[in-house]
Amino acid sequence: MRMDKNDCKYRKYIELLKKELVPAMGCTEPIAIAYGAARAREVLGGLPAHTKIAVSRNIVKNVKSVVIPNTNGLKGIDAAAAAGIVAGRADKELEVISAVPGDKKREIKEYLAANTIEVETQEGDLLFDIQIEMCKGEDQVKLRITRSHTNIVYIEKNGKVLLENSCEEAKEKEDGVDLLTVKDIVDFAECADLEELAAYIEPQIQCNYAIAQEGIRGTYGANIGKVLLNSQEDTVQNRAKAMAAAGSDARMSGCELPVVILTGSGNQGIAAAVPVIVYAEEMGSSREELIRAVAVSDLITIHQRSRIGKLSAYCGAVNAGCASGTGIAYLQGGRFPEIAHTIVNSLAVVSGMICDGAKPSCAAKIAVSVEAGILGYHMYLQGQEFRGGDGIVTKGVDETIYNVGQLGKDGMRETDKKIVDIMMGCVSKE
Repeated sequence: MRMDKNDCKYRKYIELLKKELVPAMGCTEPIAIAYGAARAREVLGGLPAHTKIAVSRNIVKNVKSVVIPNTNGLKGIDAAAAAGIVAGRADKELEVISAVPGDKKREIKEYLAANTIEVETQEGDLLFDIQIEMCKGEDQVKLRITRSHTNIVYIEKNGKVLLENSCEEAKEKEDGVDLLTVKDIVDFAECADLEELAAYIEPQIQCNYAIAQEGIRGTYGANIGKVLLNSQEDTVQNRAKAMAAAGSDARMSGCELPVVILTGSGNQGIAAAVPVIVYAEEMGSSREELIRAVAVSDLITIHQRSRIGKLSAYCGAVNAGCASGTGIAYLQGGRFPEIAHTIVNSLAVVSGMICDGAKPSCAAKIAVSVEAGILGYHMYLQGQEFRGGDGIVTKGVDETIYNVGQLGKDGMRETDKKIVDIMMGCVSKE
């Protein structure tokens, strides 16, 4: 039975795509810091002489090793804050430092050298938490972002509260994700108004393929995309992996091209779409077929990630890379049976890959996850499958996704803490 366009579920799916598919310049965690710093500076009314930033441990993990765009190669929480303070436009949100002239790039480094930006780790239950305090003369501003990248929950100036929302009561899950099922996602993709879908998905296709092409042209990170193209046969399968990896190569190394993010992550936005684009080019697919296939990949990524949360020890590339296999299956005429088996088969292979922060190796993890997604589909085509009871796989695709969600959110909680301890050098060698 086809989904009715007047159904509440149909509208929720459209709203999820609208909310999740947004443009961002740079890795989203440092950009969230830059956004918060830019907004706090606006409230302060000038450049602060002193800034203090307290962040949750997962923020440390995802900022430590990634290059911040438009800063001439700077890394780190203090650099992200300085970029927002000196050159940020808070009204552009996750594109807060997308337009920084050359003199401002130099000024960011000079500001860092001349002013104090204290950074400390914030302990607590919130995985995503950024608290900023700034002062200039007698003026002081406090600002807090929690749960998601632009979710400002508190602003205070000189003791007067300007904005206050309860971060403790905020929902971890996005509205509508509990309505997601693989069958309904396929039905939605079949019947959704094409132009309504295109409004959100075409920017993802254009932006994310552009940065993938730049990753192949330029020299970024460990150049995983180029390594794959130079070391393996010229097949559509290898190009799909290579192009997705190349997009991450560029993004993790400070490329100044925008990316349309998915579930708060540029890498996931790339991994969900770029392999599907490569296959569509190879097959000569129509615009409509490509848009509907990417919608499948996007929504299945959201379905998986909503069970885990935006930050976890579970690598988000797994969710998006495996989902890309379902988009490829859809392009080739696959519907619910093919897509369900593709996702179960692929998750059985790569679930449990750790997230140890944003950095060049994310590109390789994307390539491995896309490979798993394609393998999952090819297994179905050849009559092969992993069955319920094989490890964490259980009967039913949505039930398997639920199991993986438990693994990523609850089972890997202690793993997440240990990863951050290792990255911060807090683990004894004795």
